[in-house]
Amino acid sequence: MKAIFLFVIVVIACYGCDSKKDSPAAKNVLASADIQIKTALLAAPKEKRDSCTVLGYSPDKQVIVLKQGTNEMICLADNPDEPDFSVACYVKDLEPFMQRGRELRKQGIKDDSLFNEREKEVKAGTLQMPKQPAALYVYSAKDQDYNSATGEVKNGYLRSVIYIPYATTASTGLSEKEPGHGMPWIMNPGTHGAHIMIDP
Repeated sequence: MKAIFLFVIVVIACYGCDSKKDSPAAKNVLASADIQIKTALLAAPKEKRDSCTVLGYSPDKQVIVLKQGTNEMICLADNPDEPDFSVACYVKDLEPFMQRGRELRKQGIKDDSLFNEREKEVKAGTLQMPKQPAALYVYSAKDQDYNSATGEVKNGYLRSVIYIPYATTASTGLSEKEPGHGMPWIMNPGTHGAHIMIDP
């Protein structure tokens, strides 16, 4: 009877290990600085990659500069605490907007509340948005298609975004609905976060 009891305990323990391995939390392993740089640059236009600044994560999960660049682009490595793989690259004039978003998320502010807070701050003049169109590129993939040890990413998807604060459908001639076939459309028109989406 004692042997059966021990067998059941071992089976339960092993099942718990497997469950953890298969859960989204398994991604919490932080990639090396070299891998973070390599994968973050996947979001940048090829001709700009050599000169981009790259932000990534320290062992205590703080955002730090991993590579100082010389051009106008900043790339951000994949956040190991978020599900799936996602890296971004954007023109440096967007960094105050991006940094504020990271600060608010650390405070537990997300989604509509985060959007509304940044809208309020932009209108108050305490958060600066670019005065000209500003590009953002996001390269993403599913967890199972990303190897954090080698930096290999399969089946990646690149989308392009152009921020034009307070642009509208009237000022751009763009639809608020995604037309498909790689055609551009506008999200959040008339707000600080107005941006043109281009999904291949």
